[in-house]
Amino acid sequence: MKKLLLLLTITCQLSIINSCAQTISAGAYHSLASCSDSTVRAWGTNNHGQLGNGTTTDSNVPVQVSALSGITAIAGGYTHSLALKNDGTVRAWGWNLYGQLGNGTNTDSWVPVQVSALSGILTIAGGDQHSLALKNDGTVRAWGRNNYGQLGNGTNFDSNVPVQVSALSGITAIAGGAEHSLALKNDGTVRAWGHNNYGELGNGTNTDSNVPVQVSALSGITAIAGGVAHSLALKNDGTVWTWGNNVYGQLGNGTNSDSNVPVQVSALSGITAIEGGGVFSIALKNDGTVWAWGDNQFGALGNGTTTDSNVPVQVSALSGITAIEGGWYHSLALKNDGTVWAWGYNLYGQLGNGTNTASNVPVQVTTLCQVTTALEEENIISAINIFPNPATNEIRIQNSELRIESVEVFDVLGQRYNSAFDILNSALTIDVSKLAPGIYFVKVKGEKDERVAKFVKQ
Repeated sequence: MKKLLLLLTITCQLSIINSCAQTISAGAYHSLASCSDSTVRAWGTNNHGQLGNGTTTDSNVPVQVSALSGITAIAGGYTHSLALKNDGTVRAWGWNLYGQLGNGTNTDSWVPVQVSALSGILTIAGGDQHSLALKNDGTVRAWGRNNYGQLGNGTNFDSNVPVQVSALSGITAIAGGAEHSLALKNDGTVRAWGHNNYGELGNGTNTDSNVPVQVSALSGITAIAGGVAHSLALKNDGTVWTWGNNVYGQLGNGTNSDSNVPVQVSALSGITAIEGGGVFSIALKNDGTVWAWGDNQFGALGNGTTTDSNVPVQVSALSGITAIEGGWYHSLALKNDGTVWAWGYNLYGQLGNGTNTASNVPVQVTTLCQVTTALEEENIISAINIFPNPATNEIRIQNSELRIESVEVFDVLGQRYNSAFDILNSALTIDVSKLAPGIYFVKVKGEKDERVAKFVKQ
């Protein structure tokens, strides 16, 4: 049987660097990254075990989360963490006073535990002290604290096991704020529920709701994000819309006035991804640069100052960025070479650069997903890259090592959009121009292995 000697690389080359991350996420004062081997690293504060390494000791460099493999997505809550496995189940660890780990107890866990009665999960999100999961049937589950109705099940009672969010279907994306939740429907509209004192539900009122309400005057939305008490939405024209608390300018519209309906962020176009920090916001442009606005007392805007801004400013010295994340007072960015960069507050080591000193410009996370050896494998599909991502008209699937046998495209509800077919070359271009905007999954099969990757259709 033919054997190949493969370096463990997916988004990075070991001859150049020793860090290779695939996804990133941020909690309040801790950070997370998944590695190319589908394991997870964490760093920052660990007072409730949110780093998942069996201790409560903070770490200013990445440590490996215990007993996790096959991870496809990660999410951070205030002091808890979540991970989605490739079998559609969810693991959680950290603080559990309100049941945010979802395992039927209210006991903290310093290592991952399985969330009860969840299967077929496509993506996850963390709120302050609650958690969210999107199922493959387009419905949403929530668990944890519910004092403002952030679980969306028509009650205000906490739950330490998942409950179904009321009257939601056709959901393609979810996001958590501190005490509110958001969902994107497959028709491009947005629903929100929970705390609404600052208008973060965006329905023209300041009244809390324990069931989903529609965000006013929004259509053509492709992505959503939540901050502590503000919300963001990305339109299919590359513009960004925000609503809720604006005391630090986190709505980015040139004012510091709250808004309970969406307002457009000033002077932003060509945006492909958005994230909400605690009281700031960040956006990724289609040229790989990052822009931020709002609170900057610890340098979370990354522009070399500590001055707040109510309009977007460019994060210094960043290019080739493919993903962004916001903590309460710090930010993360994933580069196309697999390295992770961080800036902002660092008292607990959440920047991951081996210090506890804040930085108002990006610094590289050290020793992340470090790999030092090669691996001999039989019939493995090597690195696959999907680009462009997000896509408008077509995607290209590139595999430089082994023959791809078949490729399939699915939406978040599991509907297949093309039949499997043989691929005889190392690159495949697929026309996605007729797909509706949203999240899709590409399944690539080889002789003895298969991999699933996600892309966004704008």
